[in-house]
Amino acid sequence: MSSSPALSARGSRLALLVVGLCWLAVLFDGLDMFIYGSVLPHLLETKTFGLTADTAGDLGSYATFGMLVGALTAGTVADRIGRKKLMVGCVVLFSLASGVCALADGVAVFGLGRTLAGVGLGGLLPTAISMVSDYAPRGRAAIVIGLLMTAHHAGGILSAYVAKWLIDPVGWRAAFWVCVVPLLFAPVLAKFLPESLSFLVAKGRNQEADALAARYDVELPAAKSGRRTAADRWDALAGLFRGGEWTQTLLYWLASFGGLLLVYGVATWLPTLMRAEGYALANALTFVVVFNLGGIAGMLVAGRAADRFGAPRISAVWFALTAAGVYLLSVHMSTSVTMIVVFLTGVFLNSAQTMIYATVSIRSAPDNRATAVGWTSGMGRFGAVFGPWLGGQLLAAGHGDWGFTAFALAGVSSMVFIGIAALRSAQQAPRTTDQELVGAH
Repeated sequence: MSSSPALSARGSRLALLVVGLCWLAVLFDGLDMFIYGSVLPHLLETKTFGLTADTAGDLGSYATFGMLVGALTAGTVADRIGRKKLMVGCVVLFSLASGVCALADGVAVFGLGRTLAGVGLGGLLPTAISMVSDYAPRGRAAIVIGLLMTAHHAGGILSAYVAKWLIDPVGWRAAFWVCVVPLLFAPVLAKFLPESLSFLVAKGRNQEADALAARYDVELPAAKSGRRTAADRWDALAGLFRGGEWTQTLLYWLASFGGLLLVYGVATWLPTLMRAEGYALANALTFVVVFNLGGIAGMLVAGRAADRFGAPRISAVWFALTAAGVYLLSVHMSTSVTMIVVFLTGVFLNSAQTMIYATVSIRSAPDNRATAVGWTSGMGRFGAVFGPWLGGQLLAAGHGDWGFTAFALAGVSSMVFIGIAALRSAQQAPRTTDQELVGAH
């Protein structure tokens, strides 16, 4: 395809539009995901709905279970209705679900709202990654996707400020009403976001795809030679267990389980556990801001480090440093020192899981790579469900001081599993595609 300066400029503007809209959508995704953890200390202290620590852990797991459902069904739904419509639908779903939480008169309705929100949250992120991959400037997909991933942590920062500003003067329900505001963004997304080029090509809408690609000077994805049948997909899954591959596969799955247990356990319980350590609520919420600032920095650093030293090595080292940081949070230190530890923990924790996916992608055969990464992510989602529940059980049993220790042990386990898997693998990795290296959440 010829590329004039005018076309390139239009292509850059389109990429900026798509990335900007998807970034905002993922920002709202992060806000809705983290808002529960930000208001949780207040809910427990005021015994809202008669909430106890174990019930609070169950509620935290409802959202992550919904995310599991959303992530597993997003691809199938997107193949039917399109990436754009699915993104709009996810924004509408988790926004309305937050309204259900704001109106809830008991644990059951609140839990329903968090479950529905999780479905929307789980479906949006992989779809947004697919969208920005289609429209990223040539050779810049990895950078653009990394930028998109920072939006999730920016949403976590926003959730802490929403809680700090609204809970005392207005009440916790106001925080969830703020999470309904993205509903106003859905029509903007529907009007200005173009459909995914990959979807248009897959559906045989070649004239639309050609016209859009030519108009904005974006690269048209290659058409698939044929759709994979159910038998093909099951054969790809069986390939993960043939010969000696079953050991590698289970090690990757266990590493992913521990990684996402750690990510979502800390995301849900960080403010509450810091309150249990004696910090004021305002400081506990500030830790959420600092933690997510670390997550943004980590996303920008991890890829470069992996390119230089190798994804398996960085994943293992990152998990070791994460475990050390999380364990240190159980020690009451001065606020300034704690802030530094929280920031560094955010740096390593939020990108360590991404490096698991990078490792799996690098070590997998090209024709089985998508299946390997997808199932590693899926198995990890069970850890995401277990993490919030585990934190609640420890607090309910009067062992809140063990919360950080338990999460640190999850980090150690992931370090061990990914380290063993990397040492056992003798396959020289082919180069992986940009979009397969992301998706830590």
